[in-house]
Amino acid sequence: MSDVKKIATRESYGNALAELGAEHKEVVVLDADLAAATKTGVFKKAFPERFIDCGIAESNMMGVAAGLAATGLVPFASSFAMFAAGRAFEQVRNSIGYPNLNVKIGATHAGISVGEDGATHQCNEDIALMRTIPGMVVISPADDVEAKAAVKAAYEHQGPVYLRFGRLAVPVINDRPDYKFELGKGVVLREGKDLTIIATGLPVSNCLEAAEKLAADGIDAKVINIHTIKPLDEELVVAAAKETGKVVTVEEHSVIGGLGSAVCDVLAEKAPTKVLKIGINDTFGESGPAVELIKKYGLDTDSIYQKIKEFSK
Repeated sequence: MSDVKKIATRESYGNALAELGAEHKEVVVLDADLAAATKTGVFKKAFPERFIDCGIAESNMMGVAAGLAATGLVPFASSFAMFAAGRAFEQVRNSIGYPNLNVKIGATHAGISVGEDGATHQCNEDIALMRTIPGMVVISPADDVEAKAAVKAAYEHQGPVYLRFGRLAVPVINDRPDYKFELGKGVVLREGKDLTIIATGLPVSNCLEAAEKLAADGIDAKVINIHTIKPLDEELVVAAAKETGKVVTVEEHSVIGGLGSAVCDVLAEKAPTKVLKIGINDTFGESGPAVELIKKYGLDTDSIYQKIKEFSK
C-alpha cells in the first residue's frame, strides 16, 4: 500500500474537532499540555475561547470535563492513551462513568506504534480498562475517514465515549462513497468462506493485505473491521463465526481484555468457535521506530499472514 494516502488518526481527530466546533458551539476541548501532539491545537487555533489547557494534570482534567458536561456543554478531554485511560482511570470511572456524563475522551498515541517514546508511553491496556466501565462506549478507528466519522458519532451519542487514536500514519482504506459509520456496527471489508479475520484500529489495513496473500495460497478469508469494541456487533461476529468456522482477532493492544477478549466472550456463549488472538502478548513494549516495533511484535502484514496460514491448517 505504498501508493495509498496515509494519515495518522490523531491528525484526523484534530481536524474533526475543528469541523465539529464550527457547527456546534457547545463543543469544548480540554488538553493536558499536549495540544501539539494530540492535534487539539487545530481546535485551539480556531476557537481559543472554547479550549482549556489543564496542564500536566490529567486526573484533574477529567474532573473539569465532568463539570462542564454537567452544565450542558460537550467536552472532548484529550491526552495520550497512557494518561487518559491509565493515570486518570479513577476519575474517568467515578466522575464520568458513574454519573454517566456526556464526556468524550480523545486518547492519542495508543499502542506499540508510539515508537521511540518507549514502554511507559505505549499503552496496550487502555481498551481493557475502558471496556470495564459501565456505559462507556469504546471506539478504535482504522483510518482517517473512520476517525473523523467516529468523532462526529461520539458527539451525537449521549453519554461517555472513549476514542482511541494513533501516532503513526496509516493507509486510508475507507475512502469510498458507500462507507457508513454506525456505532456498534462492524464493517465487512472482504467476503470469505474459510475463516474470519476480525480487526480493529491500525492493523486493519495489514489484515486486508494479509487476506490477499492468503488468497494466493487458496485460503479465502473474510475481513471484518470492528471500529466499536463496546458495544460489540455481536450479531455480525456470531454470524461470521458460524459461516467460516474459524476466527482470528487482530489488534494493536494486549491480547488480554481487548478486542480478542470481547469476541471470545461472545463466541463462548453464543457460538463456540476456535479463535486465534493476534496482538501484544502479555508484555511491555520498548523504544524503537514504530514500523520496526510493529514488525517485531507481529502486527505487520507478513507476520499476520504467517500466523493465520498456520492457524488455518
